[in-house]
Parts: sequence; structure tokens; C-alpha cells
Amino acid sequence: MRPLFWRKKKEERPRERLPPKQRWIPSILKWGVEHPGIVYTLPEVSLDDWRLKVDGLVENPTLFTWGDFMALPQTASVSDFHCVETWSVKDQRWEGVRFRDLAEHVKPMKDARQVFFECYDTYTTGLPLTELMGDDVILVHRLNDEPLPQPLGGPMRLVVPHKYAYKSPMWLSRITFTKENKLGFWESGFYSDTADPWRDDRYRFRA
Repeated sequence: MRPLFWRKKKEERPRERLPPKQRWIPSILKWGVEHPGIVYTLPEVSLDDWRLKVDGLVENPTLFTWGDFMALPQTASVSDFHCVETWSVKDQRWEGVRFRDLAEHVKPMKDARQVFFECYDTYTTGLPLTELMGDDVILVHRLNDEPLPQPLGGPMRLVVPHKYAYKSPMWLSRITFTKENKLGFWESGFYSDTADPWRDDRYRFRA
């Protein structure tokens, strides 16, 4: 016999694959067509000239060449991609370096809680370090078995599948580990800093 205080645990509703107010489209190339460079112009960076600076609250600040970056552990992950402009794309295969493997290389200090990203087109954004340590958060250089196209952030971009795409910066040039949060390009004016698609968390200010 069950005790009087026993109640059946409420079952959690599984999260829908498609976030609220999103629609599926067939190809992520839509982004490259509609956004040839968010801030100024689409940057052209050769692999010989490409550099990624990783600094801030880390024990091993590093300036990566392309060869250095490719020498890090490589991985692949399939995930959906959600743009704040209400479109989503299923089952994109990303290849590159998990953010947590990069973090292991540079060794964040115990005070490092935030990460700020700068890009070759001057775009910026930031995320809590804890949001970047998942298996599917990847510094990407290949998409669907092809080199990442330049209009989609090539030669390398970040992909954070559980956030709207403006938290997945393209053409990365610098990653800085910090203690305090710093608002990026969109978050400083229009879009939400938390950017959770399943909460329809698009805008910094709600009416």
C-alpha cells in the first residue's frame, strides 16, 4: 500500500525538435545568400594568413595557425541549426574541433566564467563557458562533408546548436576567456543575450 503522501511524479513533456515560431527550410545556404557579411563585408582570409588568438584568463594563451588548429583533436557531430529569423535546417553534419578540446589546450583559469568571440568582419558575441562544453559545440571547418563555404563562415566558425545562430559566430579571429559577461554586436541592442530557441527568447526587450 502506498503512503498517503505519495503522488505520481509529473512526467516532463519531451522538448519539440522544432522550436516555437520556427519553420524548416531545405538548406543552410539561405544564410549565405541573405547575409553576405553581417557587419561590413564578407571577409576573405586565406589559410596561410588565418590566425586564431585565444587569450584572457587562460594558462596557455595561444596564437593558432591553420596547421596548429588542424592538429587539435577532430570530431564530427550532426545537429539542427536555428536562425533567429524563424528558419531552421535539419541534420547538418559539422566537422571540426570541440570547444572543450580547445579549452583543454589553453587551460582556463578558475575565474574564467565567460567567453567573448571576435570575428574577421568585426562581429562579436559571447557565451558562458558552461554553455560551450557540450559534445555538439564545435569550431567548424567542414559542413556536410565539404569545406565550410566562405559565406557560411569559412574557413572556420563556431556552432552552438542549442542557441539561435547569432551565437554561432562566423570567421572567428579571437576567443577571450573572461570573468565578467560582455555583450556582443546584436546583444548590445536588439537580440537576447541568452538566445534560447525553445523559449522563443529572441529579443533583448519584450513588449
